Amino acid sequence: MTAIPSLGMGTFRLAGQQAYQAVLTALDCGYRHLDTAQIYANEAEVGQALQDSGVARQEVFLTTKVWLDNLHPHTFLSSVEESLAKLQVDAVDLLLIHWPDSSGQLAMETYLERLAEAKQRGLSQHIGVSNFTNAQLSQAVSILGADMILTNQVEVHPYLHNRQVIEHCQQLGIQVTGYMPLAVSKVMRDPLLGQIAEAHQVSAAAVAIAWQLQQGLVTIPSSTRRANLLANQQALTLRLSAQDMQAIAQLDKGERIANPDFAPQWD
Repeated sequence: MTAIPSLGMGTFRLAGQQAYQAVLTALDCGYRHLDTAQIYANEAEVGQALQDSGVARQEVFLTTKVWLDNLHPHTFLSSVEESLAKLQVDAVDLLLIHWPDSSGQLAMETYLERLAEAKQRGLSQHIGVSNFTNAQLSQAVSILGADMILTNQVEVHPYLHNRQVIEHCQQLGIQVTGYMPLAVSKVMRDPLLGQIAEAHQVSAAAVAIAWQLQQGLVTIPSSTRRANLLANQQALTLRLSAQDMQAIAQLDKGERIANPDFAPQWD
């Protein structure tokens, strides 16, 4: 399986000049995995930052996601081409279905076939899904085959461990990418994570990120400050003890942050 760089730069909720500068700073700090999406409305800024960074395109693993409004077969591929134009690239490394359709208007085969066609046309090197439940992922595998689905990107952080989904993905040989690893900054205020961080002389954010990395997950924290981007990279060399991992296990409350009204029935 192709390896996605384990630590990426997420761009959710970053817009305009802030998005541009954050991505430029991340690339300067050594990040080589960028994650964006059509709905984030920052693909142009991400693409411009990549162009201006001086980092060669082939050195960066670039992901974007197709939004619900573009899952229809008449708009899917044109929306991907529009994303590529904004990103100023010929192809992305990974193209995801951002959310499964829950309206009942589109059969999963309809948009997964377009996803596969995007790969076939060379618009993306790899394809995958995001926010798919176990049943939906199994259905996607039955349509495309497990070898075609590089990742399922789902919410994972110390307050939402999402073990059922992670275990199902691992059984299928599909990489899990965890988003919102810092639980929208909540981890930085957590006393337990703070204690573990102090013991290791790192940030609480690095602890939360390392916790995901030690489970074999890819993770995509978002930050706009150079100091925080650098601090997050401490997770790459941090090794949490079994006691640390057991302590963090006690924080799981099933606390889901990304839960819009169009979300599937979660596992």
